[in-house]
Amino acid sequence: ERQLVESGGGLVQAGGSLRLSCAVSGFTSNDYAIAWFRQEPGASREGVASIVRADGTTHYADSVKGRFAISADNAKNTVTLQMNNLKAEDSATYYCAAEIHLSGDYVYTWPRAYEYDSWGHGTRVIVSS
Repeated sequence: ERQLVESGGGLVQAGGSLRLSCAVSGFTSNDYAIAWFRQEPGASREGVASIVRADGTTHYADSVKGRFAISADNAKNTVTLQMNNLKAEDSATYYCAAEIHLSGDYVYTWPRAYEYDSWGHGTRVIVSS
């Protein structure tokens, strides 16, 4: 059974940093990607960043480019989202998600939440201004 467990959320002042971790287990091949999404109540789930397990290719939403960095430690089966220079609008519940059997157009589809097969329960990030 595939499982994703997030940790690392919390309260931080604007301009500060947080590091989120996603513990990944239950995957039987390298044909998958892990993405971070975020969601505020009443809003749709927004793709923030993703990383392809097989080759480490990363993707970012324009709103976080230059501030967030996604990385994977394959030996520890964790995916980390380093968030720097946080802004109030980054406040949300952050989820990690896995998409298996990636298609050739993943570079375009990565932000689509409905494409993902497994989800964690989320971790809350609050940025005070």
